[in-house]
Amino acid sequence: MAFAHLHVHTEYSLLDGSNKIKEYVKRVKELGMDSAAITDHGVMYGVIDFYRAAREAGINPVIGCEVYVAPNSRFDKELTGGEDRYYHLVLLAENNTGYANLMKIVSRGFTEGYYYKPRVDMEVLQQFHEGVIALSACLAGEVQRYIVKGLLDEAKKAARKYESCFGKGNFFLEMQDHGIPDQKTVNTVLLRMSRELDIPLVVTNDVHYTCAEDEKPHDILLCIQTGKKLADEDRMRYVGGQYYVKSEEEMKGLFPYAWEAVENTQRIADRCHVDIEFGVTRLPRYEVPDGHTSWTYLQELCQKGLAERYPEQIRAGEDQALKERLSYELNVIRTMGYVDYFLIVWDFINYAKSNGIAVGPGRGSAAGSIVSYCLRITDIDPIRYHLLFERFLNPERVSMPDIDIDFCFERRQEVIDYVGRKYGHDKVVQIVTFGTLAAKGVIRDVGRVMDLPYSYVDSIARMVPNELNITIDRALEINPEFRKLYEEDEQVHNLIVMCRRLEGLPRHTSMHAAGVVICPESADEFVPLSRGSDGSVTTQFTMTTLEELGLLKMDFLGLRTLTVIQNAVENIRKSTGKVIDMDSVDYNDRAVLEAIGTGRNEGIFQIESGGMKTFMKELKPQNLEDIIAGISLYRPGPMDFIPKYIKGKNSKGDIAYSCPELEPILAPTYGCIVYQEQVMQIVRDLGGYTMGRSDLVRRAMSKKKQSVMEKERANFIFGNPEEGVPGCIARGIPESTASRIYDEMMDFAKYAFNKSHAACYAVVSYQTAWLKYYYPLEFMAALLTSVIDNPKKVSEYILTCRSMGISILPPDINSGEVGFSVSEGAIRYALTAIKSIGRGVIDYIVEEREQRGLYRNLKDFITRTTGCDLNKRGIENLIKAGAFDGLGGTRKQLMSIYVQVLESIQQNKKNNMAGQLTLFDLAGEEEKESYDIRLPDVGEYSREMILAFEKEVLGIYVSGHPLEEYEGFWKKHVTSATSAFLIDEETGAVTLENGSNATIGGIIASKKIKYTKHDKVMAFLQLEDLAGSVEVIVFPQNYEKYSHLLVPDNKVFIRGRVAVDDEKDGKLICEEMTAFEDMPRTLWIKFSTMDAYETGRDPMFEMLKASDGKDRVTIYIEQPRSMKKLPANMSVRADETLLRELGGLFGNENVKVV
Repeated sequence: MAFAHLHVHTEYSLLDGSNKIKEYVKRVKELGMDSAAITDHGVMYGVIDFYRAAREAGINPVIGCEVYVAPNSRFDKELTGGEDRYYHLVLLAENNTGYANLMKIVSRGFTEGYYYKPRVDMEVLQQFHEGVIALSACLAGEVQRYIVKGLLDEAKKAARKYESCFGKGNFFLEMQDHGIPDQKTVNTVLLRMSRELDIPLVVTNDVHYTCAEDEKPHDILLCIQTGKKLADEDRMRYVGGQYYVKSEEEMKGLFPYAWEAVENTQRIADRCHVDIEFGVTRLPRYEVPDGHTSWTYLQELCQKGLAERYPEQIRAGEDQALKERLSYELNVIRTMGYVDYFLIVWDFINYAKSNGIAVGPGRGSAAGSIVSYCLRITDIDPIRYHLLFERFLNPERVSMPDIDIDFCFERRQEVIDYVGRKYGHDKVVQIVTFGTLAAKGVIRDVGRVMDLPYSYVDSIARMVPNELNITIDRALEINPEFRKLYEEDEQVHNLIVMCRRLEGLPRHTSMHAAGVVICPESADEFVPLSRGSDGSVTTQFTMTTLEELGLLKMDFLGLRTLTVIQNAVENIRKSTGKVIDMDSVDYNDRAVLEAIGTGRNEGIFQIESGGMKTFMKELKPQNLEDIIAGISLYRPGPMDFIPKYIKGKNSKGDIAYSCPELEPILAPTYGCIVYQEQVMQIVRDLGGYTMGRSDLVRRAMSKKKQSVMEKERANFIFGNPEEGVPGCIARGIPESTASRIYDEMMDFAKYAFNKSHAACYAVVSYQTAWLKYYYPLEFMAALLTSVIDNPKKVSEYILTCRSMGISILPPDINSGEVGFSVSEGAIRYALTAIKSIGRGVIDYIVEEREQRGLYRNLKDFITRTTGCDLNKRGIENLIKAGAFDGLGGTRKQLMSIYVQVLESIQQNKKNNMAGQLTLFDLAGEEEKESYDIRLPDVGEYSREMILAFEKEVLGIYVSGHPLEEYEGFWKKHVTSATSAFLIDEETGAVTLENGSNATIGGIIASKKIKYTKHDKVMAFLQLEDLAGSVEVIVFPQNYEKYSHLLVPDNKVFIRGRVAVDDEKDGKLICEEMTAFEDMPRTLWIKFSTMDAYETGRDPMFEMLKASDGKDRVTIYIEQPRSMKKLPANMSVRADETLLRELGGLFGNENVKVV
């Protein structure tokens, strides 16, 4: 073979290349080539994937990149414009030195030269040229640009410059021919220039897709990138269809006059050999105190931690088993080379805890380690909860330990910054992730590019089931309707064919939410770097690739619940003076467990979804083990075992174990296999496996490795003396019993959950439940603060507060805080929730109040806050929100005078600056008060107006809700609240199923009109209820039918079909609409005694007679218990006016509409 592709863009030239790496390597192999290159635009995202795929196929991988070269300095901005901002240049790594230098060159483009593109300059190229071969690139290369412009001397000067930089024989003039006229001109000049300058030639094909037939899907991809449609004339396109992986014969046919240039590609490829090392651990070194090694320091910390964690066992002399477990774990850690790893993790967790940053009790399998527990990396006792070390670190399977840490959501970055300072910011970088063209998304994208109607494309996309990692092929397999349409409808068939070619391509980069890599040297020694959208430096390799390269990857996760717990504890300190230690709470508190069992678990971590609340009511947990099991079982798959678990829990005597050896393993879970650790214990205790090998069996089962599972079946039952496995039969367990146990393990192992992880989360669940039970005000205030930027969630939790009997007070400048706070036995709304007022202004207001006392009146407030950026709009919003209610005067009065007060203060300030005295300055204090602007006698706004203002400036209603008097009536007629349409934080999905029917009710908050292609009117509504709001789509047919009801502020019930998209809140498609007033209702009036009824009867009937409508009336008397339904001719109109009058006479709590 005499040709190798050296200019190739893969899928990682984002939205520009559709050449999938695996397909590219396969195609190269089919063409008989033994080498191939990767040269994506300015990045090295795909080099490891390419390297592995090529090596597996027996292809020599040539690692490269098509970089962007700035015309002058990489630091220059806008010295030139348009295409002259940068030139292209292809760089190939000849050896490992070249690969290391290529990573540095590409990294510098992002970290120092980013301007539209990641640009480098000659300084960078000269610094890192060793081991790098350069090609002059395409028509966008510097040499070619000058030739096209007719500047041949400049072209020669550029060629000599590059040759001088990379060295003789390391720079090649590159020729391409895709049928573009300029290429013919350039190639003619390059041939002549090569002879004149003695610089060799090379030919390439600018590959952007794999096969010739991929031209159309690639064209669609370019449209997705540029936001264009195929029919658009003025758009980016690759004309001619020549940008595919061509054969040697095709390339020689294109360049019959330059066969040596063709063969030079193979000569270059033969020179390029990079060996990338995998699996070698590259840990940074932890600096230990003088007189210590890493090993002795870790031992000292663990011994100290053991004494702190297990004081009672040590005092009682029952610590031998603990010491043996600790010694065993430490020796495994030392043997595997992870001593510094544990010290690094201990150090930053110790920093967080020392600085008041909340740290979670643990996450994942790390909680199975007593070393982690003694170092306070985790807070779950692995001995008490029977957690296994080998599930975390297996001496028989060498792999990097994985300790993921949860931190306070608001202060997580402080810990990352600390690690950056300690090890060097050049060594600590965040990790890249890729968003891909997923099944539903690619159908919508391609449909838009093909200019197909949105509703038509949407209906096809909805045929793809909401399944994790679903593909179009999988959707065609499991949805017969989708498959039938694909096979029979030509338009759908063409759409899906294009989508299948593009599905799975990466479309954009983003920063991993938590991943950070800590390197022993500067990060660009091991991995190329790029920049995130916020400017922070990230790796170009994903988390799994970094782990394969042996680098230390840490997950610094921000968990909102930890922030809630910490804020709740602080609220308790402020309101009661008590200092609560959450690590010392009683985890077997009957009252808390019973509260969880009621199912009223709104705000409780991991168990607040609708399904989980129902499960907890059935489960009625008796201890923390039950909550651990509940979290493990409530997932697709294990859910099928819930009835068996609950039956075993309620009837322990009916639990049957296949053999006595199973009882101690399965007794905590009532005879069910729930955890991965139980699978490991079964093969260890029954089959005689080592713990390390038992973990390998657990992994094989969870990953469904059939061949391994069948081999291990024989070992488990019959034993394997050569490998040191006794087997069940040798231990007295019959073959049939052992076989049945193994079948049960295989059945459940693919669903089994990591108990260590579940235990950590169960602790957080319990802590939130404990706080909610004993300190509901403080907990709910902290919970509301945590979702302050999500009005829908705030509405949902305010409804929860009201159901708990907790009042919500409006914000107040004299008692309000930055977040929600406890005040006067209720929860005070957060000042920061008021729109158009920044956090800095609120901080100033609170600080001024704390330093100089409460604000006395509006004038005092405005005078004292002139130093911050509080404008007229901000003052107006404070009034509308009710923040000045405590100063005297109504909201309407304050709205009438605030501009006058503000202007008066500003004028006085100007006079003072000018040194002018006024009569006001000469007056005494009593006289000054007479000059103050008086509150006009204008009364107060109506209740409707007050609520409307609150909604305007806070996003929700606070002092009431337009629907609160209809609450019972509303609950009776809806099947779902609007909160059911929100994405659940725990599951990442909407509770309601796509296509299911639902009835909701509420106020039409807003309405947007749109016209269809046929000029029909449709509407998009925001319907708001007591729990939040949801979008309702009213198509033309129903718009015409219900147009008289589609008025903002109308109260309606809507029945319709649920529409759920990936990662979006659900919507409702309207099918039927009814006004509240057209629904039959009952007005209930309650009296405590018959005497109270007799006293209030006459005025009540007077009010009822004055109202005429369709709502029936029921009188209810508590003592003696009796009820009377008034006849139909006594029906009333139960509107707000009547309810207010009756409430004023008998109390609002005694008047309800249902």
